[in-house]
Amino acid sequence: MAEIEPILGRYLKLEIAGEPYRIYFEEAGEGIPLLCLHTAGAHASQFRHLMCDPDVSRHFRVIAFDLPWHGKSNPPVGWERKDYKLTADFYVDTILAFADALELEKPIVMGCSMGGRVAVRLACLHGERFRAAIGLEGSNRPSPWWDNSWLETDFFARGDFCEALVSGLAAPTSPSEFRNETLWHYRQSGTNIFKGDMHFFRTDSEFEADAESAAPCPLILMTGEYDYSCTPDDGRRTAAAIPGAEAIEMKGMGHFPMSENPAAFREYLLPVLKRFLN
Repeated sequence: MAEIEPILGRYLKLEIAGEPYRIYFEEAGEGIPLLCLHTAGAHASQFRHLMCDPDVSRHFRVIAFDLPWHGKSNPPVGWERKDYKLTADFYVDTILAFADALELEKPIVMGCSMGGRVAVRLACLHGERFRAAIGLEGSNRPSPWWDNSWLETDFFARGDFCEALVSGLAAPTSPSEFRNETLWHYRQSGTNIFKGDMHFFRTDSEFEADAESAAPCPLILMTGEYDYSCTPDDGRRTAAAIPGAEAIEMKGMGHFPMSENPAAFREYLLPVLKRFLN
């Protein structure tokens, strides 16, 4: 049987930090914009299940874009003379520039892993621009479960190394079909792109000082029970440090809830999204 999914893909040309970029994005649905941010070394395909869920798309315009250097998005002109390293400032600038270019009015921003961590910064420093921020596997500082020496290995040039590195982050209870789909995203990663994202994730995402008061928009941190990169305790600790923030532990879930176990994830996400329909 043939089936055409409701996802539409397009390219957007815009300027970020003074340089021109060509950004690929996908979207489905209509209503409140739900801007989705992929994990390190991956791309927007991680949110395809969410875009194909009619219980989401009938109320929300789900939008996910590939960061520059990722997926189908282009790197900047002259990329061959540069080493890619994602910084917090460039990450935030990219998200805000993309939302402005599409003229998104008070979107909900939802990111996973490094996208979950930048969601904390967006809520605290730019919350007036968002209806809400949802951090999946997100916290306000790097977790100390590994040292940084492994970041210098040449193995990052290989997609199978990136796949192996994250394989333990998926929950053992997630369906094998979707666990393997999630790992395939990492096998596709461009040379040293995952390594460049780790610069942000491991060394340039200390955001504890961002929250001097309550975030200007609701911040919900949703963390998988099996995630050892950002544990449920990390989510609770971060929420406790930001007045009004909320932490939710997702039982039986790992580090990639939207792609590794979409059926279980929607049961946690739908009640959260429902809060913002009125």
